Amino acid sequence: MNVTFNKRDPIYLQVITHLKKQMVSGDLQPGEEMPSRRQLANQLKINPNTVQRAYSEMEEQRLLFTETNRPSRITEDPAVLKQLKKEWLNQAIDRFVSAIDPIDLSLEDLMPMIQEELSNRKKDVK
Repeated sequence: MNVTFNKRDPIYLQVITHLKKQMVSGDLQPGEEMPSRRQLANQLKINPNTVQRAYSEMEEQRLLFTETNRPSRITEDPAVLKQLKKEWLNQAIDRFVSAIDPIDLSLEDLMPMIQEELSNRKKDVK
């Protein structure tokens, strides 16, 4: 797991964002076992307390669950996962709309550009 941390945001929030991104992209699967707090801290070269805080927040959001004497796991709750994807998409749309707001484009002009970009990205993946 490789994360580049910025100096603006608290590290635990950046860890949460990274893990959420892996969840919505499918890199982390529902029910998948997470590294221990110490393992993840070693991988990311951060304090284990920072990972503990990130995991705790994600447990409060029901994105992770931890049973006694068992590793933490990604939630398997479809409603929670659907909500996460919706939140991620809403944030992306908000950033996109804010970025293009100064440009005078109609939706009719914008849609073909978005479709072309999505098509190009799919070609690059293959």
